[in-house]
Amino acid sequence: MFLSISVVLLLLILAVIFLRSGGLKVSHALVCLLLGFFLAGTSMAPTISSGLTATADIVGGLRP
Repeated sequence: MFLSISVVLLLLILAVIFLRSGGLKVSHALVCLLLGFFLAGTSMAPTISSGLTATADIVGGLRP
């Protein structure tokens, strides 16, 4: 649960930065939002979630 909230917040912050800098248009942001919304309802959602979790575990396990 915390991972998905963190990812959503990170993507939201990036979208706001891109919108303010002019690199992302509002229409593009809406398309990305709809893509994510509909992708969450597909059979690929658990695979994507487990892939993100595994990536977060790997990155979290790295020590400088």
